[in-house]
Amino acid sequence: MSEGIHFIGPLILAAFLFCVGIYGIIARRNAVLVLMSVELMLNAVNINLVAFNNLRFADSPTVDGQIFALFIIAIAAAEVGVGLAIVLNMFRNRASVNVDDVDLMRW
Repeated sequence: MSEGIHFIGPLILAAFLFCVGIYGIIARRNAVLVLMSVELMLNAVNINLVAFNNLRFADSPTVDGQIFALFIIAIAAAEVGVGLAIVLNMFRNRASVNVDDVDLMRW
């Protein structure tokens, strides 16, 4: 019974981080803040992976959740590199990092 109580804490934290990330994507217009919100959502997924791995394999030492979390961190680093390059190009062309101005960069 106490094992379930210790398991709920990380899930609540991950749900809170994910909801803050969703709110940041929906409500913000600044591209850098949108990228930060995506990072929050990816960190929430990492917390869930590690928490579910610890619940599923509590008696045996496996690191499957941690390995998946490392892959997500690597993908997030690549996403930040590409995203910041796009934001810098957008700022260079439009002098603004407003997400609403992205459709103006088509042609």
